[in-house]
Amino acid sequence: MRNTVKITTAVLAVGALSLGLTACGSEEKSGSDASGTLTVAASPVPHAEILNFVKDNLAEKAGLDLEVKEVTDYVTPNTSTEDGSVDANYFQTQAYLDDFNQKNGTHIVPAGDVHLEPLGLYSQKVKEADELKSGATIAIPNDTINEGRALQLLAANKIITIKDGVGFEATPSDITENPKKLKFKELEAAQTPRALADVDAAVVNGNYAIGADLKPAEDALVLEAAEGNPHANFLAVKEGNEDDPRVKKLAELLTSDEVKKFIDDKYAGSVVAAF
Repeated sequence: MRNTVKITTAVLAVGALSLGLTACGSEEKSGSDASGTLTVAASPVPHAEILNFVKDNLAEKAGLDLEVKEVTDYVTPNTSTEDGSVDANYFQTQAYLDDFNQKNGTHIVPAGDVHLEPLGLYSQKVKEADELKSGATIAIPNDTINEGRALQLLAANKIITIKDGVGFEATPSDITENPKKLKFKELEAAQTPRALADVDAAVVNGNYAIGADLKPAEDALVLEAAEGNPHANFLAVKEGNEDDPRVKKLAELLTSDEVKKFIDDKYAGSVVAAF
């Protein structure tokens, strides 16, 4: 069975989620101070790198006091934004956020698309996807949406076939054809690149691939297409804080020409600006 997002020990202020949550449209502002420091939780690569570029090169001139808090899992950023420990986060896609909100009763909303990280299949054992042997083991992320994306990536490249209509909620049980009898090892997304030495291949999120010194545009056996891809990563806040002047200012800076050039120059196609 699929594991839902694995919660690390750094995460669990989840009790705060079960107490005092009010319905959407609450007047509570999560303690935000429109004149103070804007604290943003972000995955280290590329999200925090992009934010730190803004902090070091653009924020002061724009009158924004920006603090970047690096977080290595996919749970803490949303729970911390919900309980007001941080003002915003930057790490996720719309499909992941929709699933997270539904399962956790959180009220996080997008505040502006920034970039796309294509999901890719990587291997230390083979150089082409069609070289995978019968019975090979592939590591895939175990959170709902990224697992579905991983399986859709494999299906798009005719490695497996999955049921029609399951979309990005696909699980290994939705596989209808598996000619090579591949086995799937479901892991927390952050663990997939670390598993490459122990499995035949792994589907790795773009940010974790870059953090593991993989170059998606060069090293991936197969890679998600960028054109028409619905999985842009965005700045997100708790509902009700979308109009915070600091959030609007950061969203504007994150979609500036300077940031686009930074993304293009630094990531060379492994991360693509979504604006």
